[in-house]
Amino acid sequence: MYHSKIKIAQAKQELIELGNIDSRSQFGGYSLSIDKVVFALVSEGELYLRACEQVKPYLIEHDMQPLCLKKRGIPIILDYYRVDSELWKSPGQLLTLSQLCLEGARQQRALDSSNIRLKDLPNLSIRIEHQLRRVGIDTVERLKQEGAKACWLRLRASNTNLSLNVLYALEGAIRGHHCQALPQSVKDELFCWYCQTV
Repeated sequence: MYHSKIKIAQAKQELIELGNIDSRSQFGGYSLSIDKVVFALVSEGELYLRACEQVKPYLIEHDMQPLCLKKRGIPIILDYYRVDSELWKSPGQLLTLSQLCLEGARQQRALDSSNIRLKDLPNLSIRIEHQLRRVGIDTVERLKQEGAKACWLRLRASNTNLSLNVLYALEGAIRGHHCQALPQSVKDELFCWYCQTV
């Protein structure tokens, strides 16, 4: 732990141009992040950079070693690569690679957040996701474009027992919060619409 703390301090000093680097416990070591985007790990006193497409050629050319952790005795290789003594002696190169790793991590995070599934929204289960997919609502974007009422009508076409709660759940999912947190005025409007529709 002592050696890792020293390495964290060294990394923060060398990479200060990247911004305010936060460190926290992770994988039995420490993660280094900027604005909650992890770009490096420190494990057993060594710094490991998170791989991305832009740095892969450097990693291969310099034969950088991946981080290997053991989980229940089974070795797991992570896509993080050890900064060796040669790279520590080239602060400009280290900074450039770290910047690329940070940008790669930011891009991956943006990609992951744009690939959110329907079941990941509040109120929606995997079962509702499957039902929505069967009626042509297969993305979060499509759900938002159609709106709760239109989606509910599509679902009801194949299930005449569809409840008011599903309508509330869809509206809450679109708004990004639990259906219990819907404003009373919204619930009242949906209730009136439901009564007229059914």
